Amino acid sequence: MDTIIENHRRAWRSVSRMAVTALTFSALTSQMAVAQWTQWGGPNQSFKVDSTGLADKWPDEGPKKLWTRDLGEGYSAILAENDRLYTMYRDKKREYTICMDAKTGDTIWEHKFTSKPEEGHVEQFGTGPRSTPLIVGDRIYTIGIAGKMHCLNKEDGKKYWSVNLWKKYKGNVLNHGYSSSPIEYKDSIIVLVGGENQSIIALDKLTGKTKWKKLSYENSYSTPKMINLAGEDHLVTFMANEIVGFNPDNGNLLWSYEIGNQWKQNICMPVIDDDILFLSTSTAGSRGLKLTKNGDKIDIEEVWSTRKVQFYHVNSIKIGDYVYGSTGNRAPNFFAAVNIKTGDIAWRKRGFAKATCVYADGKFIILDEDGVLGLATATPEEFTILSKVQLLDKVAWSVPTLAGKTLFVRDKKKIMALDLG
Repeated sequence: MDTIIENHRRAWRSVSRMAVTALTFSALTSQMAVAQWTQWGGPNQSFKVDSTGLADKWPDEGPKKLWTRDLGEGYSAILAENDRLYTMYRDKKREYTICMDAKTGDTIWEHKFTSKPEEGHVEQFGTGPRSTPLIVGDRIYTIGIAGKMHCLNKEDGKKYWSVNLWKKYKGNVLNHGYSSSPIEYKDSIIVLVGGENQSIIALDKLTGKTKWKKLSYENSYSTPKMINLAGEDHLVTFMANEIVGFNPDNGNLLWSYEIGNQWKQNICMPVIDDDILFLSTSTAGSRGLKLTKNGDKIDIEEVWSTRKVQFYHVNSIKIGDYVYGSTGNRAPNFFAAVNIKTGDIAWRKRGFAKATCVYADGKFIILDEDGVLGLATATPEEFTILSKVQLLDKVAWSVPTLAGKTLFVRDKKKIMALDLG
C-alpha cells in the first residue's frame, strides 16, 4: 500500500513539474509573441505593445544601455523578430538592408545595392532611406529612397526579386524620396507609387509580379493602414491631396476625402474609433470623419476640425477616446491629447521637441528629434513626465521599437539598445 501511495506522489510531483514547465514555457512564448515588431507601426500598426514590467522612472543617466553601434544614414524604423533586428541605411553611393543580433548589435548579414536619390531630391534633410521594411514569413520587403524595392530572404539576405517602383509604374517622384512602407494583405504586398491608373499596386509576395494596379492619385509620404468598417476590410491611406479608402482585394476605390496642404506632405497614419476616422497633417490640421456604409457606398461627414493639432512627420496613438501625439511642424512643439469623437483638445504640453512615441505598460516612451528620450504618463486630465535624458544626436526621426522590455532607438548615424525593465 505504501508503495502504491509513493508511486502516486511521484507521479503527481512529475505532473506538477510538467505543469510548471508548461506554464513557464507558455509565459516565455507569450512574451516572445508580443515582442515581434515586423512592420511600420508594430503589432496592428498601433505603436502599442503588450509589454509589462517596465520601470516607472529612470536614473538620471537614463535606462541601462545594453549596447550601441554606428550605423549609416537613414530614418527607417527598426524591425524586431525573435533575436534579430532589421533596418536600412546608406553610405554615399549604396543602400543597405542590415540584419543584426538583437542581444549584441553585431551584423548577421547585409544586402547592399548601388542607389542614389532621384534628381531634385532635397538633401537638406538627408538622403534616406526613409521607408520601413516589412517581414512576412521567411521574407523581408524593403523600399529604398529612389523607389527600388527588394524581396530578400530574412535569414541570409539572399535576393528573391526586385522592382523599381517609380520607373516601372511611372510614379510621381517625391522631393524627399520614397518614404511609404509596404503592407501585407493575404498573398499580396501593397505599395504606393502615384502613377496614372497605377497609383496603388499589389504585388505577388512570392514572385513580385503585378496582381493589380489601380487609381490615379499622386503619392505622398504615408503608409496604408488596414481598418474594418461595417464588417469590410478597407485599406486607408493618405495620398498627396486626399485620404482614400480602397478594396485591398482588387484596388477599387471605396471612398475619398480631399485634404491637401501647401507641400503635399500628408504623412501621419490615420486612426479609427468605431466609425470615426481621425486624420492630421501639417497646415491643414486635424479632422474627425464619420464613415457610414449606405448600401454600396460610404457616406463621409466631417464632424469636427481644428488647426490647433497638426501631426506632421510623426505618429499618433489612440487610447480610449483620445489620440495622443506631438503637434507642430516647427518649434515650439507640444505633446497633445485630442478627443477623436468631438475634436476637443484636452491639453497641449511643452517638454519635448517634435517627437515620435510608443506606448506600453501604461506609459508613453517618447523620442524627440533632438535625441531626448522620455518616459511619461498621459490621460485626458494630465500629462506627467516621469523621466527625460539626452541620449541621441539630432536628428532622431525614427520611431522607437519596443520588443519585450528592450527598446531600440536610432538617430541618423547610430543605433542603441536599452533595458526598460
